[in-house]
Amino acid sequence: MSRLTHSASGTRARGAVLVAALCALSSLCAAARAAEPVMKEQDINEQSVTRALEPAQSGGPDDNIVTRGFVLSNKPPAGAPRPAPAKTPSAQILITFATNSATLTDSAKAALDKVAGALQSEKLAAYRFRVEGHADPRGSADANMKLSEDRAAAVVEYLTQKDGIASERLSSVGKGSADPLNRRNPTAPENRRVTIVTVTD
Repeated sequence: MSRLTHSASGTRARGAVLVAALCALSSLCAAARAAEPVMKEQDINEQSVTRALEPAQSGGPDDNIVTRGFVLSNKPPAGAPRPAPAKTPSAQILITFATNSATLTDSAKAALDKVAGALQSEKLAAYRFRVEGHADPRGSADANMKLSEDRAAAVVEYLTQKDGIASERLSSVGKGSADPLNRRNPTAPENRRVTIVTVTD
C-alpha cells in the first residue's frame, strides 16, 4: 500500500470516528432534553414552581471575601477558563388546551392558580417571567406558530386578569414546533407544553 493510500485511509478512519462521536453526542443531548422534568397539572404546587423558577442565590466568581484585612478573590487565574454561566431558571409545565385551540381547560386554570401563588411569593415577587408556548409538529409550521403564540398569550391573560399578576412582569412568545422536549416521539404531550422562564437580565 502506498503512503498516499495509507494517508487517505487514515483520514477516512478519523472522519468516521468524528462522525460517530458527534452522533453519540447528539443522542445524549436529545436524551437529556427528553429527561427534563415536565410538571403535569395535577402535580403542580407552589413549592415546586418556586424551586424551578428561583434564580441561584450563591455568589458569582467575581465576588471577593474580606477577612482580617486580606481579600480572598474568587476570580480565576489569568488565562484560566471561566466557569459556565448558570442555567436560566425555567419550569416546563404541561398545561392542557382544548383540541387545536388556545382555550384553557378547567384543570389548566386550577394549575395556573397555583403558578400564580408561586409568582406572588416572597422568593419570586421581584422577578419578571417569559411564558413560551410550544406545539407538536402536526399541522403546518405557520399554524403551529400561531397556535403556540395564542396559547402563551392565553396563559399570560389568565395570570394577569384572573390571578392579579402585574402585566409588566409577564411576556409571551410562541415557539411553534421548533423546540420539542421529546424528539423521539414528536407527538408526545410534553411537546405541547408551556414553559415559564425567569428573566434575569
